Order: sequence, then structure tokens, then C-alpha cells
Amino acid sequence: MPTARTLLVAGTASHVGKSTVVAGLCRHLADRGVSVAPFKAQNMSNNARAVPRSSAVVTDGADESTAFGEIGVSQYVQARAARVRPTTDHNPVLLKPRGDGQSQLVVDGVAVGNFEAGNYYSDHWHDAREAARAAHDRLADAHDVVVAEGAGSIAEINLHDRDLANVETARISGADILLVADIERGGVFASLVGTLELLPDDLREQVVGVVVNKFRGDLSILEPGLDAFEERTGVPVLGVLPYDDPGLPAEDSVSLPPVGERSVVGDSDGVAEAESVTVAVPRLPHISNFTDLEPLAAEPGVRVAYVPLDDPLADADAVVLPGTKNTVDDLLAAREAGLGAVLAAFDGPLVGLCGGYQFLGERLTNAAVEGTGEAESVGGFGLLPVETRFDPKKRVTEARWQLDGTGPLAGARGTVEGYEIHTGQTRAVGDAEIETPFTRTRDGERTTGDDDERTDDDDVAESDGATLGAANANVLGTYLHGLFENQVARDAFLDVTFAAAGRSRPKSGEATRSPFDRAATLVADHVDVAALGLDSRH
Repeated sequence: MPTARTLLVAGTASHVGKSTVVAGLCRHLADRGVSVAPFKAQNMSNNARAVPRSSAVVTDGADESTAFGEIGVSQYVQARAARVRPTTDHNPVLLKPRGDGQSQLVVDGVAVGNFEAGNYYSDHWHDAREAARAAHDRLADAHDVVVAEGAGSIAEINLHDRDLANVETARISGADILLVADIERGGVFASLVGTLELLPDDLREQVVGVVVNKFRGDLSILEPGLDAFEERTGVPVLGVLPYDDPGLPAEDSVSLPPVGERSVVGDSDGVAEAESVTVAVPRLPHISNFTDLEPLAAEPGVRVAYVPLDDPLADADAVVLPGTKNTVDDLLAAREAGLGAVLAAFDGPLVGLCGGYQFLGERLTNAAVEGTGEAESVGGFGLLPVETRFDPKKRVTEARWQLDGTGPLAGARGTVEGYEIHTGQTRAVGDAEIETPFTRTRDGERTTGDDDERTDDDDVAESDGATLGAANANVLGTYLHGLFENQVARDAFLDVTFAAAGRSRPKSGEATRSPFDRAATLVADHVDVAALGLDSRH
């Protein structure tokens, strides 16, 4: 039996800050020399990353199609915080919502199928539980500490017999439980006491403390309530975290505006509006991997505006079409809203990422594979001379490409890294000539961490034509998620955008600390980590 210590960071509700606490603990422990790994038995998110599958679940003779799998972005981030390479063991079960009550089920990194909740629980949940148990045990065998993240509220009594991320994780691992509550929403003491009251008896005994998150104001005013809570429950309050955002990527679309509404990110950087540019992002109904846009919003003078599909883009200096979980559905919605005509008239830089790249082509064929069943061919926006043919096989891999920039990335030269998660193959239409800014150098060789060092000894230049990306004047499309995480691509895009807007790009300030270090400091400064005993050796 694994000897590692497991701590389950559970919440009284969704979005109380569990992911930040886990990332902070992982970095804090790693910096103290503890071998630590994150874990989330079951996640629900369309923000996914491609990572190596656990060697224990890859069959002999595996090729590229089985060597990589998908995990939620939070576990990818937490593994990097822990200074370990992310694998599918960190998030063995992933549910990717598709709408209409269905989600795509991903187990050990591989898509199993699309199911409604009832079918998942009746036909697949027990297999998912066994995959989660095995993944946890592998991590516990390899590390001193596993810091697990729960999902939503641990007190959902209607789900206690099938709560994989909370109840089952606590039971299969024997974890200590740290409860996190959000005081910003109000009613923090009622939510904490109510959660403890509703826990199964065996799990109530595993609770070792609570953390109050997102506190603003005078702590002395809160302290009488903390004392009363401890006296009533016997559970210690191990910390009160101030309201802060270390800058970790968002886990799901709850942080985005609803479809049809507008919101702006990055407008609190102190740069005057007259000196800034706006990158418009059409808010697709099934938007996915929108973390691709976060590096842009973090740049001085850049506002990333999520806008309705029928927005005229009058104030946009550039446009990025993001990824989508349902390409055909979202393309039809965008066409109905008139987005195609608006983009055709737009003369600023335009970049399509993954599903957004597919939108920009002439057509999408074999589109019934996407699940609509209504059409074999759907017209795209016709801004790039490419077409995409869908097939059931999903491409999931890390990627390392050579960039020879053109169009919206003009002037960029160098290596870019990221990942691909998509179905469909994109090629030039007929004999059309296209500019191809990317050349594949090596897939599946990326290592992760703050201080990665990579060599190019075995790079093999292999041109994949429109499969990787295509450009035409001010328009560029690519399958590379994480494009703007690469400074060479980000700088080129923003230089072109500011130049097209007739503005000078503000200079970046001093280098900021990584979000992992900021999360670690937040936790270490305000939580009694020593009381958890996680840095002791087993």
C-alpha cells in the first residue's frame, strides 16, 4: 500500500479557491525539498492540456495517438507548481461539457465517448473510479505527498455515493481533509458548519482544519467568529487568505461573460485607453481552451475583450477566434450572427486557434462526425484557402514547431511550443497556394517546469503544410494551443497589432514573479502549513 501522505483540499462550494491553495501548497512543499504531486480524481472543464499518458496505461508498441492524453488545465498548472512533469495520472478522469446535458468522458487521457450524466454514473462511473484509484496509488508510490483537489462542494449529499473527486478520493487515499470556504460570498460560517454537519461520519473524522479565503478588511473583526467556530466544531482555522489573484489560468468558463454579453480583461494595468489596443475574442457558446488568451491580457496596454457573436468589432484592433468544443455548432451560430461578414470586412490582424482556424477555411466536411448529424459539409468563413475534414480520431500531443512568421506574426522567427487537441485534418483547397508559417520540428518531447532546458539534437524538420497552420495577408490560423505563451509569437502579434492601430507599444515593466511562486507565498504567509505536517518524511 502506498505510504505517501495525501491531503484533500475540499471546498464548501465551487470557485472558493481550491485550485490556488493546491498550487500554492505544491510549490511551497517542492521548494522545501518535498517530493509532491497534485491529483484530481475527476475534473469537469473544457480547458485541457495535452500531456504524456502514464506509462502504466500505455500499451506496448504505443504510437503518438496513445502516448499523449488530456487533463484539466488546473492539474497541468499544479504539476508545474510541484516541479514535476504533468501526466494523465494527475487528472485521470476528465469530463468535457458539450451542451444538452452531455459531456465527453476522458479516462487516463483518452476520450471514451459522449454521455449524459445518468449514463455516465450507471455505466462508466465504476471504471472511472478504478482508474482514479490506480492513478492515485501510482502517484503515492512515487512521491512523499499527494495534494488532491476536490470538486465543487464536498457536502452534496445527493452525490455522496458517487462523488469521485471528494468522497471517494478521501476514502481511497485515507486523506486528511482541509476545507476551503469563500468569505467574499457571505455566509462563510454557515457554509463551514453546514458542510461539516453534512459530511459522512467517516470523513468528518478526517477533517484537520479549514481555510477562509478571499478576505478583505480588518482581521480583528473576523477573529471572534473564528473563535466561535472553533469552539462549536472543534476544527481549527488554519488560515485566512486575503483577496488576491496570483495569476493562475482559469479552470473553466465561469470566469467568462455569458453568451451575448461583453467583458474586458487586462484593463487594470494603469495604461491609458488611448495608448492601449483591444483584442476582440468572439464569445463562442462552447468556447474551450480560452487560457490561450491570458498571456495577451497580461501584457501592458492590451485589453482582451470577450464580445457577443454579433458584435460589429468597431473598437477592435485585432481579433482572435478561440477554440471550441463543438466546432460545427459554434460555426453555425457565428454565421447566423453575421460574424463571417464582419470578419471579412475587418482589416486588422486576425488569428484563429484550433476550432477558430477551422472556421477561417472554405468548408468543413464529414461534419456529421461532430455530432450534428445535419450536414456533411458546412461552409466556413472563406478567409483562408483551406478545408477541414473531420474524422473520429482525435489528435492529442505536445508540440514543438519552428515559426517563420508572416501576416499577424510577421517578423517572428524561432521555436514555439504548445499542444494540439483536435479532430479533423486541415489541408489546402485544390491547388491553392498558402503561406505556411510553421514547420514541425519535434512533437512529444516537451518537458515542463519553470527552468526547462531543451536541446535540438534530434530535431527533424518536417513540413506539414496546412495541417499546422496557414496565413493569408492579415489572417492566420493554427492548431497550436499555447501559441501566445511563446514570447516570440506574442511579441510579433502585439507589435503588428499596435502598429496597425497606429500606437506605440508600452514597454513591459520589471519581470514579475511566476504565479506559482505568488501562490506559494500567499499560502505560506497566511496558512499554518506546519500544522498539516506535510513536510515530514514517511
